[in-house]
Amino acid sequence: MTPETVSLDWIRERQFLMHDRSGFPIVMDHPNGVNASDLLPLSLIGCSSYDVIAILEKQKQNVMDLAVTAESTRDPNPPWIFRKIRVHYKVSGHGLLEAKVSKAIELAEEKYCGVFATLKEAVEITSDFEIIEV
Repeated sequence: MTPETVSLDWIRERQFLMHDRSGFPIVMDHPNGVNASDLLPLSLIGCSSYDVIAILEKQKQNVMDLAVTAESTRDPNPPWIFRKIRVHYKVSGHGLLEAKVSKAIELAEEKYCGVFATLKEAVEITSDFEIIEV
């Protein structure tokens, strides 16, 4: 296994500049940048969505758009532990087959998405989808 390194530099006050393993910058500053806690569900839907699109393309599904939301439930007191995350996929396209969309999501979440695989032991994750014909 090759280590992957991400980094963070403190800018000032509560503002930080983070870089992913490729050097892409992300500003973390509440309320003027991404909130640190939002990065967890964002990572989950980013990882799974990448795989969903790749699988649907391989299945020759005519996807025109993908919109994904993650609704999180956390403890009300510190350390505000994530307890549940509900992921909703809205897949738009022409002639999309429900069975193929369902299978793509299942494969993405259960086989390919490392974030999902890591979190599923600690957080209750559910997902559903809808297909929009365009």
